[in-house]
Amino acid sequence: MTESDRGRRGFSDQDLSRLLELLESADTVELKLTVPDKGQRSAVAALEMDPLDATLHQVYFFDTSDLLLNQNGVIARARRGQGREDDSVVKLRPVVPSELASDLRELPDFGVEVDAMPGGFVCSAALKKKYHRGRVKQAVSHERPAHSLFSKHQRAFFAQHAPEGLGLDDLLTFGPITVLRLKFAPSGYGRRLVAELWAYPDGSRILELSTKCTPAEAFQVAAQTRVFLDQRGIDLTGEQQTKTTAALEFFARDLREE
Repeated sequence: MTESDRGRRGFSDQDLSRLLELLESADTVELKLTVPDKGQRSAVAALEMDPLDATLHQVYFFDTSDLLLNQNGVIARARRGQGREDDSVVKLRPVVPSELASDLRELPDFGVEVDAMPGGFVCSAALKKKYHRGRVKQAVSHERPAHSLFSKHQRAFFAQHAPEGLGLDDLLTFGPITVLRLKFAPSGYGRRLVAELWAYPDGSRILELSTKCTPAEAFQVAAQTRVFLDQRGIDLTGEQQTKTTAALEFFARDLREE
């Protein structure tokens, strides 16, 4: 890696100060790495991942044709999985944890998380809800209204941050995106990794590796993970992609072309 690469991907003193401030108020930290296309097959082999151990998921997003929600930092998502309950989430990012209402933070399904990847980080707040299997399929098939996928608290959280006058039932359904999700503990690492392979309808793919930890151990786990992946030959310098942004932009572009 060149000096210019280091400067582009490293954190400034101001970035580190901001990160430390966020960690003080976050509930969890998720360390993420997007593996470049050319390195995905070798990464699967190097980490001894077995695709047959993965679970199959379908992910749906809800937004307007011009991605107005995403522009305002709001994400509405639903997911159905093989042998699992359905779930939904309303997420806001970026957030300042100290500005979140205390009653919101006390909700059992609410969490504040710092997502960190090479060269960047963002703090988000998410309110989740689980449902019995079949709820998502009914909603995306228009047997139920979209708002039925979200709890009373989620709908209130959405209304507080979405553009005025825009309701959940006004949104378009983007998806599905097929996702293979694998939880595994590679030898020599001592922690659990999660691999997600997102397959987009045009044939493009994003492979993301991640691990979660507490804010107090974030720097130690980040260093440990970086050393481990580097020793396994995983490219840590590739361009990082956000799965959600890639999905929303794909479907919005598809709508424009139609």
